[in-house]
Amino acid sequence: MTSVYLVVDAGLAASELVLIGVAQSLAALVFELPAGLVADTVSRKWSLVVSHLLMGAAMLATGLVGGFVPLLVTQMVWGLSWNLASGADVAWVSDELDDPAAVAVVLVRAEQAQLTGTVAGLVGVGALAWLIEPGPAMVLAGAAMVLLGLYVVTRFPERRFRPVRGRFWHTSWSVLARASALVRRSRLVLALVAATFLAQGVAGAFGRLYPLRLVDIGLAVDPVLWMAALGVLMSVAGAAALRLVRAHIDGEGTLRRGCVVTCVAASAGVIGLAFAPEYGSGSLAVLLAAGALPLNRAFGTIWINQQTAAVTRATVHSLLAQAKYLGEIACGAAIAAVAHLATASAALLASGALLMAAALLLPRRQG
Repeated sequence: MTSVYLVVDAGLAASELVLIGVAQSLAALVFELPAGLVADTVSRKWSLVVSHLLMGAAMLATGLVGGFVPLLVTQMVWGLSWNLASGADVAWVSDELDDPAAVAVVLVRAEQAQLTGTVAGLVGVGALAWLIEPGPAMVLAGAAMVLLGLYVVTRFPERRFRPVRGRFWHTSWSVLARASALVRRSRLVLALVAATFLAQGVAGAFGRLYPLRLVDIGLAVDPVLWMAALGVLMSVAGAAALRLVRAHIDGEGTLRRGCVVTCVAASAGVIGLAFAPEYGSGSLAVLLAAGALPLNRAFGTIWINQQTAAVTRATVHSLLAQAKYLGEIACGAAIAAVAHLATASAALLASGALLMAAALLLPRRQG
């Protein structure tokens, strides 16, 4: 609903849509490492709780304001909220299970739950937005997110994690040094960081461009209903794909093949949308790209999680998230410039080329 709200209700231009994503990522970039260090030294659980509260507040505020600058601010707060969740959830479940094979399966099932839960959310919030307009629907969704954070407080205990003793800055520096050493010394981790920089950098820009492109080529139905329907189909297809690979998620080469195939599929969808003559074929291209990009993120998260130790896990995931945010800033700024100087279609073609480059960066072996 945010995409529809920014395009239809707020009337933002293509360059403004992408620049909002860049600013969102800039805020997240600044606070990502401190948030990861808090999760590794203070608490995984409370990182998630504060994340939900901030995210709910940002969603609620977005539905109440209009204009480029106010929306820029609310989306930056939204980006900040991601910091506190980034890696903390994966680190928490890894602590509780203490079994890499079981963690991989749970992370895939969690991604499935997110996708299938998205269907319920899109149908419910989409129908609500259709009845009362996107702005008020987003306000109610933000309130629900705040309640979810309070639910985590009362429902889920943190059993295995132990806060690090000593002064925060001293222990945090030690954790950061160990996490950074892992990234520098492992060619696999470096390749994953570089691929994430490109693939997730493109994902942020694509999420803001495809609603505009569909409107430009003649979306002949209500945008709220159509975007909600696309979201439902994306989620169902993604959940089905994860169900197919779940049993083989720890098999040799599965994670690499998954990362490569999803990059290539996303590239094909992005380029297909650039050349789509009407909204039907354009929507099919969106389904391919937007369905593949979350799967790529899931494969990358599981792959890098297998390379980390418990004491630095959230911080390593924060470093990976920083690569994502840097990619959204650098790739997003470049794509915004192309959209401003040329067309949205040209920006989509540039996005497809970056996704193919990400696929080529991934190593042939996991070692």
